[in-house]
Amino acid sequence: MTGALAGVAAQRRTLDSLRIRLEHMEEQVAHTHRHSNLANQQHLHWELLSKAIDSPELAEVLDIFEVPASPQKRRQYLFANALYTNLLFYYRIGNLSRDEFFGRVRGLLQNPVVKEYWFATQGQRATLPEDSDEAELGRMVDDLLRQLDDADGEEWWVVGEPTID
Repeated sequence: MTGALAGVAAQRRTLDSLRIRLEHMEEQVAHTHRHSNLANQQHLHWELLSKAIDSPELAEVLDIFEVPASPQKRRQYLFANALYTNLLFYYRIGNLSRDEFFGRVRGLLQNPVVKEYWFATQGQRATLPEDSDEAELGRMVDDLLRQLDDADGEEWWVVGEPTID
């Protein structure tokens, strides 16, 4: 009887170990699937933006900015959107930490067109669900812009700390 109980206990430990490994593998597959979906969506986003950047007629469809934009300015805004979205994607898949995202955005905001784009898209960001990572990062960028405006422009690379909601 003791031998049978020991055997059952050993089988139970083996089954528990296998169950844990299987759950871990399922999590990895789900994680990989999510990254794949994000990569596909990012690729589609770039294709659509590229078409709009290359065609003033198509770019008019995406002209939902706070202020009217000339065809040239619209193309610049669409490219700024592509740059920001690329950083957002890198953050989402884990290729950038929050601090690295913050540092890269701080660099992007040194460009006046990117700053204009950010202000021109305030209304769009206001429609995001408040608890989404995109909305949270948007608020962080808004805060960074305020800090940059208040700081000495000579040392922009040391301005601000990433906020945590």
